[in-house]
Amino acid sequence: MKKRVVITGLGIVAPNGVGLNAFTNSIKNGVSGIEHDAELERLQFSCQISGTPIISEELKRQYFSELELRNFNSTGILYGVIAGLDAWKDAGLNIDNNENPDWDSGTIFGTGTSGIEKFRESIYKIDDLQTRRLGSTAVAQTMNSGISAYLGGKLGLGNQVTTNSSACTTGTESIMMGFERIQQGKAKRMLVGSTSDSGPYIWGGFDAMKVCTFKHNQSPEKGSRPMSASASGFVPSSGAGALVIEELESALARGARIYAEILGGNINSGGQRGEGTMTAPNSVAVQKCIADALADANVNANEVDYINGHLTATSKDALEIKNWSKALNRKGSDFPYINSLKSMVGHCLSAAGSVESVATILQLYNGFIFPNGNCEDLNPEINACIAIEKIPQKRVEKELNIVIKASFGFGDVNGCLVFKKYKK
Repeated sequence: MKKRVVITGLGIVAPNGVGLNAFTNSIKNGVSGIEHDAELERLQFSCQISGTPIISEELKRQYFSELELRNFNSTGILYGVIAGLDAWKDAGLNIDNNENPDWDSGTIFGTGTSGIEKFRESIYKIDDLQTRRLGSTAVAQTMNSGISAYLGGKLGLGNQVTTNSSACTTGTESIMMGFERIQQGKAKRMLVGSTSDSGPYIWGGFDAMKVCTFKHNQSPEKGSRPMSASASGFVPSSGAGALVIEELESALARGARIYAEILGGNINSGGQRGEGTMTAPNSVAVQKCIADALADANVNANEVDYINGHLTATSKDALEIKNWSKALNRKGSDFPYINSLKSMVGHCLSAAGSVESVATILQLYNGFIFPNGNCEDLNPEINACIAIEKIPQKRVEKELNIVIKASFGFGDVNGCLVFKKYKK
């Protein structure tokens, strides 16, 4: 008998809000976190705007000791620890120092690259014959599993503690992996999510590929334009999203607040076959991922109220909408509401799936659909496929029941999750 899995805690570090209250207010009101980036300008990037979370020194010290912050230089771990511990507290769980590990709880927390700034710092020291000055935390900050190791230690987690990595699908995949572990009875609760480092050494490759916008360096808030006819590439950004997911029986037994239930999902790959490449999706696989997610969740396509799309503000946005339409067999006014958080925060890369999942759950729990920014000039290919009113440019107050979050990443990998409003 498969266990039912619910969401009991949320944590968020985003360019337009750190913490649930700030983030919820921002997405409700279409507040952008994209700003001019002086460092990208200095380094002569084509794209000189970014979405970078603002973390004060005071806030850091609420999550890390002075000793931990000595020689600390990993923005991804910083964001992930803040989001993860916030989600744990939001779930009503204690952070204590028991002698024994918590065997029932684990974490699957993803990332793309850990501690890129620490890597750079370490390389210079090694080249300058200063290897002994690297410090004792260089390895923990730069190993890919650094984020899960930090969270596992701070929370005393005794179940699976690991890090996944699947490009832009990472966060969505981590939730699916944790969901399956609980569903199979191997854990009572899992802290799931993902994080991404900030800065030019993460974003430079994308700038070189010419997939980032260069047309809005003087108007940052207008730069990220999912589904727009004038979209010219994504805005690089970073952050972290975290969810505590839990066996329903456990959540009920401790009287936890339940944000939503996870009904199911699917992870697949297009194998870079057909039209799929390292950077382009295989539409057959995308449509199959969506259809298989619905089947896993035992949900009919006509029951879906809302979609939180991947929609990066590149030339592939219209293709994504067509894939959704074909997979759901819904078009025009029959199509569900759809939006993209990237209009407000840019593309958070390996953090995107989890940051956007937090936004999805907040809408489901609170009964609203946040506005799509910067798509007043809707792409005509999209408009030909679905009705314009299904792409709201102002907040819509609406009770939602079943919603979908999907991510499609480099390497032709796909992830799709189905959430449902929890009712006793």
